[in-house]
Amino acid sequence: MNSYYHAQSCARHWGGVPEDYLPIHTFIDSSKQVIGDVRHRSLFHHTLGVFMCERIFGATITVHKKHTAVEVPVRLIAERHILEDLGWLPSPADYIDGMPVKPWMSGAKLKTVPLSTLLKGLENNEQ
Repeated sequence: MNSYYHAQSCARHWGGVPEDYLPIHTFIDSSKQVIGDVRHRSLFHHTLGVFMCERIFGATITVHKKHTAVEVPVRLIAERHILEDLGWLPSPADYIDGMPVKPWMSGAKLKTVPLSTLLKGLENNEQ
């Protein structure tokens, strides 16, 4: 679903206008800049993404509903986005479950310059 449609959904649910909610939804979907298919959701569409939204946008946002200011929890807005897209709220572990471990992930990849060469360079600089 498009970020604006998520924002419209929130405005119908909590009040206010879609523009009140749009920055949160745009952030959650910003991963589309990097990955152009549904895998983009692995970056922010999970429990950690919800807490990231809260840290970025604050605990609540203020919207106006029938001449009254209403505080809406940012975590609820982010959770709603993810539930609308996925139907449930996964954790980051759900995304990486079964992901193959590649040798480069451990940092044990052979360096292109041997460590002994680097150490000799340091010794020469000390003199």
